[in-house]
Amino acid sequence: MAKRGVKLIRDIGLVAASLIVLNAVMGAGIFGMPGKLAEQAGQYSPWLILLFGALIITVAWTFGSIASYFKTTGGPVTYASYAFGPLVGFQVGWLFYFGRAASLAANINVIFNYMAYFWDGIANDYIRTAMFIFIIVGLTFINIIGVRAAIKSLNIISIFKFLPILVLILVGLPYISPNGFLPSNFPVIDDVGTLVLLILYAFVGFESVLFTTEETKNPTKTLPRALIINVIVIAVVYFLIQMIYVNVVTESSNDVPLIALGQILMGGAGVVIVIISAIFSILGSASGIILSAPRMTYSLAEQGLLPKWFCIVHEEYRTPTNSILFLAATALFLGITGTFIYLAMASALARMMGYVICILALPVIRKQADKETLDNAVKLPGGFLIPGLALFVCFIAAYFSPLLSWIYLSGFLAIGGLLYFANYLYKKRTAD
Repeated sequence: MAKRGVKLIRDIGLVAASLIVLNAVMGAGIFGMPGKLAEQAGQYSPWLILLFGALIITVAWTFGSIASYFKTTGGPVTYASYAFGPLVGFQVGWLFYFGRAASLAANINVIFNYMAYFWDGIANDYIRTAMFIFIIVGLTFINIIGVRAAIKSLNIISIFKFLPILVLILVGLPYISPNGFLPSNFPVIDDVGTLVLLILYAFVGFESVLFTTEETKNPTKTLPRALIINVIVIAVVYFLIQMIYVNVVTESSNDVPLIALGQILMGGAGVVIVIISAIFSILGSASGIILSAPRMTYSLAEQGLLPKWFCIVHEEYRTPTNSILFLAATALFLGITGTFIYLAMASALARMMGYVICILALPVIRKQADKETLDNAVKLPGGFLIPGLALFVCFIAAYFSPLLSWIYLSGFLAIGGLLYFANYLYKKRTAD
């Protein structure tokens, strides 16, 4: 039974927060990125991953600092609302939410591409739809019955997700040659924009854990640590996989590059390992989304920016039931109709613009914080140097984003604005 006034429970520690970050960032990207990067930058592609990973750390570090000022849930929504008012906060939350919902639908559909290697019947539209519903309903049920159950399922999925990747790295490391590790000739990059976007977008999604602040133990310390540590870990994993790939694979399909890598390193067993890892990796990302994204609408409703229906918490399980159900319904619609493909094109840009607004909020948050909060907050060396670099990274991504993404982004903002003002008028009418 769901009731208003029932509070969320703090059950997320550093390990669980780290798993949310890892699963949010490391999804389908690691299984689709190596071939395209190798095609564009050759043996320099691993080093470009480290370079852009270092740049993304400035964004995560800045978010870690911002998060240390707050103990309530909402993440970027709370930060933007605190600094710039409820309308901006709502639009930030709406953009992040819609981007995550589209990613959830997209990720689950990618699972079916890998499952096709085992079962040709998955290509049937009816079977595909039934499987999509089954996965969404299963993840929804797990998340409704409690955050502990959700975290346990995330732990299990993470083992099957990261263990095969670790096996690929350990088996592939001996194949790295000195010449392949430090190549002498820098390649001519034909499409700089695609290369930059591909690497930068492979790191986005870390902000998901910030929406669980109210359910996180000691969030002012746990969240900054989870963000920074895991972005570093992810960059190293991407680097090693890419380094092994460019040293081992000469020709492969850009759509499923790691299958070629697994085939060369371990034969048929390697193919099976890669496919299983891909399925669990993408499933892990989906689990992370359905754990964190409902906390966005929950926070928006708590702040009065969405109807109170969204912030109703289950009396027994202490989870935002209605928000979880709404996300499931949204993802089902996007995934089954296929419109998520086009919406996903703008989701990464939407998150980058959300990053920009939150980074710009940091000086305002610092100025308005009381002495105790300011003393306990994460300090950034160099003043605003790191936030400045973080803004630069976001503007690079925005500059290289295609026009179509900007069109869809504008559409998202318009829809969000209509929802906000419709809720405002409803509250005003009921108050009268």
